[in-house]
Amino acid sequence: MITLCKTCGTSYEKQPDRCPICEDERQYVPHSGQAWTDFETLTTTHTNKWQQLEPQLLSIKTVPEFAIDQRALLLRTPHGNILWDCIASLDPATKTLVSALGGIHAIAISHPHYYSTMQDWAEAFDAKIYLHASDKEWVMRDSPAIQFWEGDALEILPSVTLLRLGGHFAGGTVLHWQAGEGILLAGDILQVTPGKDAVSFMWSYPNMLPLPANIVERITGHLKGKRFERLYGAFEGQNILAQADEIVQRSGQKYIACLE
Repeated sequence: MITLCKTCGTSYEKQPDRCPICEDERQYVPHSGQAWTDFETLTTTHTNKWQQLEPQLLSIKTVPEFAIDQRALLLRTPHGNILWDCIASLDPATKTLVSALGGIHAIAISHPHYYSTMQDWAEAFDAKIYLHASDKEWVMRDSPAIQFWEGDALEILPSVTLLRLGGHFAGGTVLHWQAGEGILLAGDILQVTPGKDAVSFMWSYPNMLPLPANIVERITGHLKGKRFERLYGAFEGQNILAQADEIVQRSGQKYIACLE
């Protein structure tokens, strides 16, 4: 029976004594202690809600809130659908809806906090999972679907490129879709601020530990020249809908200035 960590959503073949993802300083173990559930229970106590963000981009989020509470994004391209990041619950309704939309060609995930039940999603839709090799140690369940990639960029479909930025995790990845005005799917490698007019950069969000200036400079440098009008973050409502590429560069400069 697949066991899930209630705090981060990571899945295990059987219940472990501890969750290494939560014990890492980029996550946390609740003061009340580690707690667990199972995949079948989650799909009966929770459901997934959908929102159309753009004609070819939909969000999928579990309700009521579970674990970190991130959303997954389904990007529909002429060459196949891509699931960006992952959520733990894969209920029958979600399987039906995803299948009706053409299934999933590939799964790409920004960093280990959102691995959740990626193995089950991949099996359900016969999809490959693209993870950066720098984060290989954080995979808690093996799967033949997992493809580890190296370097700073990988085109997984025409006009769809994964960019390794690092920062929050060594393999921290964003997805750049070059169609039209360009879109960046950022997870929380770039964290959209409440005003939706800036992003920030952190090593640990729950423990509020920042990144050094040289890493932020590397992140923004890697994105310089990449055209993306809109940016979608890890959580519901984290949408920058205009001049996102300029906002990222300006935010990086502000962050670095604050450290001087």
